Amino acid sequence: MADFVFAIDAAEDLFAWLPNYVPFESGEWRVESRESDLFTLHVKDEAIPATEGWEHIYTDQSDDDLPRIEMYRRNGAWMFRVSASKEGEIVSAIVCSEDWREVQVYLMEGCERFAIDNAAMLVYAFATADKKTLLFHSSVTMKDGKAYMFLGHSGTGKSTHSQQWMKAFETAELLNDDNPVVRVLEDNSVRVYGSPWSGKTPCYKNASAPVQALVQLAQAPENKIVLLRMTQAYPYILASVSGLKVLPVMMDKLYESIAQLLELKPVYKLECLPNTDAALLCAQTCSL
Repeated sequence: MADFVFAIDAAEDLFAWLPNYVPFESGEWRVESRESDLFTLHVKDEAIPATEGWEHIYTDQSDDDLPRIEMYRRNGAWMFRVSASKEGEIVSAIVCSEDWREVQVYLMEGCERFAIDNAAMLVYAFATADKKTLLFHSSVTMKDGKAYMFLGHSGTGKSTHSQQWMKAFETAELLNDDNPVVRVLEDNSVRVYGSPWSGKTPCYKNASAPVQALVQLAQAPENKIVLLRMTQAYPYILASVSGLKVLPVMMDKLYESIAQLLELKPVYKLECLPNTDAALLCAQTCSL
């Protein structure tokens, strides 16, 4: 995915829960890890570990409709205990080696896809943080070979705005609706990739496109778009990127990647209505 490889080691029947990974299969089956792999995710048929002996580091108390993640540390290893909602019970745990390469996933029956997706997303973001790679919370639309990334908090209207692009332009198509991957490449080009994680919209494309622009969305009574200065854009990009904020070394790498991204690509703020006029205005401005 995005030219990186990771492996999922699980009982064969579990893969029926994971159709979103099919477009990204390498076609090579193996048990052992390879040096070139980002990580191997081992799904365990065991009870979710208790927290005894682990130091609690931080709890991510997100919105009510998003997972709650409790973070623990012991002897260099990490454990993340995950609930499907802010006040819900723990349904999975992820135990990671310090270098992120070995990952154990424990889950409750009935939560297979939720647990594996969350584990893969988290570890992918952490394992690529030092590789000029950013896992975004964004909806991405492609048009005429270029990608446009729409940012904003849940409920802002990212998916709706992508849909308006597809209504307005015959050549527009959705690349990913929730968790695309952005890479700043060695030639200073910026490319966005599809992923197996696309929120509530099934869109699992093993495809990519050069980024034309990033657009922060806000609901408003009329359509208006402005180009942001780097200092204005930075907080929006930082809020849209996944990273382990309690690990300064990782965050330093993410800060560097964000700064480079902002030097290379424009970021706009679009105050808009949920209509095709907003898509037309955005496309015309971002294409200049």
